[in-house]
Amino acid sequence: MFQLLKKEKNTKARLGIVTTAHGKIESPFFMPVGTNGSVKTLSCEDLREFDAQIMLSNTYHLFLRPGMDVIEKAGGLHKFISWDRPMLTDSGGYQVFSLTKFRKITDEGVEFRSHVDGSLCFFTPEEVMRIEHILGSDMIMPLDECAPYPCEYKEAKKSVERTTLWAKRSREYFLKNQMNQKQHLLGIIQGATFKDLREESARAILDVGFDGYAIGGVSVGEPVDLMFETLDWVEPLLPDDKPRYFMGIGYPDQIVKAVGDGIDMFDTCIPTRFGRNGTAFTSRGRVVVRNGEHAQDFGPIDDSCACVVCKRYSRSYIRHLTNMNEILGLKLISYHNVYFYVNLMRQIREAIKVDRYQEFKKDFLTKYGSSLT
Repeated sequence: MFQLLKKEKNTKARLGIVTTAHGKIESPFFMPVGTNGSVKTLSCEDLREFDAQIMLSNTYHLFLRPGMDVIEKAGGLHKFISWDRPMLTDSGGYQVFSLTKFRKITDEGVEFRSHVDGSLCFFTPEEVMRIEHILGSDMIMPLDECAPYPCEYKEAKKSVERTTLWAKRSREYFLKNQMNQKQHLLGIIQGATFKDLREESARAILDVGFDGYAIGGVSVGEPVDLMFETLDWVEPLLPDDKPRYFMGIGYPDQIVKAVGDGIDMFDTCIPTRFGRNGTAFTSRGRVVVRNGEHAQDFGPIDDSCACVVCKRYSRSYIRHLTNMNEILGLKLISYHNVYFYVNLMRQIREAIKVDRYQEFKKDFLTKYGSSLT
């Protein structure tokens, strides 16, 4: 699945190739989040236009709507949404566990009520694998238990034990049903903000054996320094020959730092969520395009950006659209933001190729205005 091509000489940054049934992905890479089978306001044609390599979608949401019967009849998720490139689906575990008042967890699985119609549902590790088999996504995540922040040690330890139990059952189902012929299964490491539990979880998940490894249970409200401390604990334990996924982060400066710490895969809904609220990401930090200071600014969102939005439209016009609640305004900022993330990953890969990632990182963080190092 994964071929490590290069380690940057001055950092832990890595170049690699992930091979899937729907094509190859150059790493490090960013996955635009299409929770419901669509990256909000953007079409698959938009994503192809700026060469997004992969999309992420969500098992929980697709299970509820449109339902597995529809997607199975369509021939799988790729055909249903007309996306011919690689796809990763999250298990939906995070979404289920966020339904605190509407779910019950046992070692067998999670019983929960749909946030859509209140109907009673039950996810087991095996059922999640069955659903992701129907979806046909290239990379799939097993059901895990995400401990909240903050949480007590006892609660975090239980989530580690249950995540390991479910990982074993998921892997068994995956192999028994020959899903490994077309799909790759990644293991998830939990442990909250406790060093010994993170290390315990990492060793247990590695013992099960997966096609790649994800650090889960981060970006759930903990301080940024704690998030990266978690990465510092786990990264030395991860094998070189498998892709590494830092789930759910984050802001551009966080991604730049995490690449330097040895991470290959990223996802976040931040680009489109901020876009729908009138905020753009630029090489010099965030810009709130809605603000009055841009009313007569006829320059692009980012004068160093080559996306079609920055080539054609001014901050003034986009501000006008967003303040008039025109859908086009939200689309234009979202398009720029997702392009910014995808293009950032291209720049990162180029810097690693020529052993200049340390300089790239320093220059980017200085211009962007981040305190991360």
